[in-house]
Amino acid sequence: MSIKHLDKIVSLCKRKGFVFPNSEIYGGLKASYDYGPLGVDLKKAISEKWWKAMTSNSNIVGLDSSIMVHPDVWEASGHVDNFNDPMTDNKDNKKRYRIDDLLSQQKSKVIDALCEALSIENKNDSTTIDKISEILLQESDKYSDALESAGVIDPFSGNIGKWTQATQFNLMFQTNTGPSEKTGKNIYLRPETAQGIYINYLLVQNSMRLKVPFGIAQIGKAFRNEIIARNFIFRTREFEQMEMQYFVHPSEDESSMELWKEKRISFYSNELGINKDKLKFHQHSEDALAHYAKDAFDIEYYFPFGWGEVEGIHNRTNFDLKEHEKLSGKNMMYFDAIKNEKYHPFIIETSTGLNRLFLMVLCESYYEDNENNRTVLKLPFDLAPNKIVVCPLLKKDGLPEKAKEIFDSISSTHKCVYDQQGSIGKRYYRQDEAGTPFGITIDHETLQDNSITIRERDSMEQHRIPIDNILKFISENK
Repeated sequence: MSIKHLDKIVSLCKRKGFVFPNSEIYGGLKASYDYGPLGVDLKKAISEKWWKAMTSNSNIVGLDSSIMVHPDVWEASGHVDNFNDPMTDNKDNKKRYRIDDLLSQQKSKVIDALCEALSIENKNDSTTIDKISEILLQESDKYSDALESAGVIDPFSGNIGKWTQATQFNLMFQTNTGPSEKTGKNIYLRPETAQGIYINYLLVQNSMRLKVPFGIAQIGKAFRNEIIARNFIFRTREFEQMEMQYFVHPSEDESSMELWKEKRISFYSNELGINKDKLKFHQHSEDALAHYAKDAFDIEYYFPFGWGEVEGIHNRTNFDLKEHEKLSGKNMMYFDAIKNEKYHPFIIETSTGLNRLFLMVLCESYYEDNENNRTVLKLPFDLAPNKIVVCPLLKKDGLPEKAKEIFDSISSTHKCVYDQQGSIGKRYYRQDEAGTPFGITIDHETLQDNSITIRERDSMEQHRIPIDNILKFISENK
């Protein structure tokens, strides 16, 4: 049975050492998490697969840009003016909401009432809510009581709220440089890693002698001061982005977009073991496109809480390069010496969140085996934090010594865990829940003929094989 409720994943993550609540001994910090020993290994395995998939292409190279950049970078990118969410507060309980999130949880009669009050057509989709949010923000004084008059419910209290008028909330974290706040200059923690690529793209191109089309890949931390962070690690204020910006001739933007849509959707099924039926493309409508985009698709996965975006594939045109050129005064054009042509390349962006892929892999792997009364993480072998558990049947008669000998011989090639506590069944079930694909048991027969029992996690089948065949068996059955 697959997972139906996210709270089971949350519980398993804490219990098995995948993800811990941040600062729990002090009561916790909302929407902030620490990754435990197994979580670190799973994140590393996912990111390495992504990195290999990108940089195995001869025309894609890596970059590690700084988290803090010159503040004009965010002026040029449009983040200062456009990276905002309309928000409202409940005057009674002081709860703060993004207006689009708030409205998405309302009954149709509430949306109907708002559309009538604002004189807009109700299309019964996300564009209707976006339009309502836009008008409430742009004409906040005129429609200051529109939310209350329409009977908008506070999801926390379940009652009609007394709402403040809509205001803008900038999602960037602001800090300052210099010896003091008075003399320092305001800067921002980056809300995306892409801009670090754009401002370095000519340096990368020249130093590596790259020719269009070429790509620059990067994995790094990003920060967004989300009004509402929710669904465990799906939406947090600190996260890791994995982005690749592909620079193409303006005439090849549409064909490149199709190329990367195909490459990225296949990555999830072929490399991460995701069921294709739980993946889909969602194309942004023309009036919902970001200010920099010509076209945009999301790859969505069906989480326990519904469809959620795991990756964005965007045609950003040459907007970013032109804006940086305009504000910095530096020439951002690419020169094709063969064609004797100068132009600003179009950019096809693939951007995904490592935290979301982590959650997706856990949700996809979680399985409740009611027949055997066990929980299993059916992680692909390449992603499993531990590959093998080595168990002596008893803690005596020389079995632990033999088990440790076997552990030492195979741990140089596969990450293993040693366990001699409790019954052999309980030990296997503990490792099933942690996603360990194979279990090896050393018993008295092992001492006589150098054979062991190896157990497969998903099928629970057991095989008696010689010790010398362990690695071959795993290679053939992983």
